[in-house]
Amino acid sequence: MPLSYAIYSDLRLVMTTGSGVVTFAESQDQQDRFTADPDFNPEFNQLLDLTAVTQFKMTASQAASLARRKLFTTLSRRAFVVSTDAIYGIARLMQAHNALSSNPSAIAVFHDMAPALEWLGLDKLP
Repeated sequence: MPLSYAIYSDLRLVMTTGSGVVTFAESQDQQDRFTADPDFNPEFNQLLDLTAVTQFKMTASQAASLARRKLFTTLSRRAFVVSTDAIYGIARLMQAHNALSSNPSAIAVFHDMAPALEWLGLDKLP
């Protein structure tokens, strides 16, 4: 599975990890799975480790629809960590579409894990 998640209730964090080629359907399914998880709380923050993702197979319109879904509250912080310029571009597109949605959360995109963890108020990876 190219996307997996773990919920750390004690850290108020949803951690999503991706690898390889990630499709729109897989992304949507992963969002559906973690939001249906009984441990999920929309007030949590999210860390998306996309450093092992090599490609997103989705249109700009599909990326926008994922970004506009109401998953987290406006108080949540969501850190995308990427390793390539192509994935960075998709993450920034999603950041912009989320900011324009009716329920934006704070999203930041990083090339390194350390500043992402600091931005989320974490000392280390769970």
